[in-house]
Amino acid sequence: MGRSPGAVAARSGRVTRRGQIGVTRTTVILEDEGYVRTRTAHVIGGGSRRRTVVHITESGRETVAELEEPSGARRGKAFGPIPDQISLHGREEDSTSLSHSLLAGSNVLLSGLPGVGKSSLARAVAEQVLSMGWTVRWAPCDSDTDAAVIGGMWLGDGAPSSPSAIVGACEGPRTLLVLDEAQELHSRHTGGVAQLLDEASGGNSSLLVISRSPSPFGLPDGFTEFKLEGLALEHARSLLPSDTDSATADSVAQALGGHPLALRLWSPEEDVPERGEAVQEYVQSTVMHRLSDEGTRTLDEFCIAPSSLRVSELFEAEGSDELDDSAILRWSGLMAEPHHLIRNVRRGSWSDNQSTELHSQAAGRWASRQGARARRMEGHHLVHSGGPDAEWVSENIHAIAEQDSASAAVLLEQALDLSGDESIREAAADLALERGEPEIAESHIEGLSEGVGRKLRSARLARLRGDPRSAEEMEAGALAEMTPAERTKSAIASLVRRYDDRLPGPIDSGLARELSRGVGTVDLSSLPEFERSAGSLALDLIRHGIALGTEDVAAAAEAHDAIESAMGPNHLQMAILDLRARLSSRVGGNASAEALASAHDLIESSDDLTEKTRLIHATLEATDSHPDWLVEAHASIAYAPLREDLAMHRRLCAQRWYWRGVLEPERRLSHWNEAISRFRMAECSAAAADLIGRMARAI
Repeated sequence: MGRSPGAVAARSGRVTRRGQIGVTRTTVILEDEGYVRTRTAHVIGGGSRRRTVVHITESGRETVAELEEPSGARRGKAFGPIPDQISLHGREEDSTSLSHSLLAGSNVLLSGLPGVGKSSLARAVAEQVLSMGWTVRWAPCDSDTDAAVIGGMWLGDGAPSSPSAIVGACEGPRTLLVLDEAQELHSRHTGGVAQLLDEASGGNSSLLVISRSPSPFGLPDGFTEFKLEGLALEHARSLLPSDTDSATADSVAQALGGHPLALRLWSPEEDVPERGEAVQEYVQSTVMHRLSDEGTRTLDEFCIAPSSLRVSELFEAEGSDELDDSAILRWSGLMAEPHHLIRNVRRGSWSDNQSTELHSQAAGRWASRQGARARRMEGHHLVHSGGPDAEWVSENIHAIAEQDSASAAVLLEQALDLSGDESIREAAADLALERGEPEIAESHIEGLSEGVGRKLRSARLARLRGDPRSAEEMEAGALAEMTPAERTKSAIASLVRRYDDRLPGPIDSGLARELSRGVGTVDLSSLPEFERSAGSLALDLIRHGIALGTEDVAAAAEAHDAIESAMGPNHLQMAILDLRARLSSRVGGNASAEALASAHDLIESSDDLTEKTRLIHATLEATDSHPDWLVEAHASIAYAPLREDLAMHRRLCAQRWYWRGVLEPERRLSHWNEAISRFRMAECSAAAADLIGRMARAI
């Protein structure tokens, strides 16, 4: 098939308009079709004038591949924020050697100095394996990246969070898993990511981990190290401006040790660097020195940020064009950050007082903005300018965690390094429990003072580890130290959790009797007047669920009347309870067609995510042959976010993963691995153990 003008224009992945009318018109058409995106920037070797740089999109790459590959050839698929492809100079031997190792099934740690071209080499290798029909899953790291975030990049929306489930969902033959910029990981998440790599290294995918030396994992078991050095002289010279004379080019290339980024940063207006001068010294003495005041202020704002920023987020944006012209910025879509070599050199040039002042100013600026991202940024800058106080953490950490629990975990660790405040440590322990991280939770719990709070968290930790007997003993010890009202609320919460701690299906008769006895022993008179009705309603809902599960019609009617009296006959919850009653009446194991039709109508009309999810789960449980509309309804809520800080939501999320395993049998192992992890995070050890047994029998 012949190439279209668009295919020729997009082929290299990064081209520049040179002012020709035809190319400009073609580029506009390609951008309108989504095949490329453009931005203005300085082009290495292209003089001082800014050019329009054209980046090919993934859609463009796929179209080019279809046009250029011979009939029958099939290009692999790329997942995650894989960077734009660029032309490599002098890396043919490295590229061939690395690709051969990965294609043979090896796991490789690609290491080297910052700016030496590790990510560019990895991107070139990824292109090679894609052209051979492999799947590439790419994930870059920053300080807030944890195993779940990596899974989300490798797999997309609805990815699991536990390492075993992530690996189960993404590994496979002819698959390359890439972890870029591993040195950026915060120590809070290094262990979890190391576990993910360990799980993946034993599978049939190839792994490529890219890190500045030394890597945060050392050399992981099962990996070989590939160290990338500077370019040879003849290739290093090609990175310099084309009008550089041969003698000068040789001198500059030798002086900078063939370091690609340093060579790209050199300008003909500058002197030849001193031979043997360290790259970091060159960047500090020359590259930084040439920036204007505006460029320096913008660079400083980029350098103090915990992650990439949009230019629109900057408070000092005036110098962003200058930084781009100087090839100082690296881009990922709309997000930008300095090359890490430049960032590290700039950070190292500040005194402690200068660093504190920069972060203090930034904290004040971000405090003026709204939203969880602004609070995350504010918290980062507060940490590096003296530390957020306990009151700030208490007021803001839940909003940050709801949007991104990984970043909240990092912020809490940083705050604890600066302050031993008990409330911050409690928040760190609670978040670790909610995230299912027993070792981290234990380390924080051990630092708490003796008392009710420590005992209750220890009980949660025991349940997280699958030891309900120890959890009950610890909880009993805590109850003895509580006020009567606290004991009552704790007893109700425990009953709700135990009722939910099971897989879908008929409730065990022994558990039903235990729960019924427990409900009967709760003394609501110890609660304040305004809390009694809520406590009574929670108990009646448990009674109603037990009665339906054991087909006790009289008890179900009694509980129904009590709930209706408390909520009113027209409350949505009453319609849901009536539907549950109809669904529980089954013939041949399935609910009636009328009950399923009612469920369909109620699910379609429900706007509340939690209630809609519960309705879908109840309907799935009521029939063995799941109609298409019900499967589609579950798919529509499968990726919707639920709050990790609410126990009810954690349990609901675990049940959702269970049903995904039922409805998607081809991915059942991965989905149920995630469900087991989620049940444990929700402190439902019985449900987790039951599901482990089902998986073992299925295998």
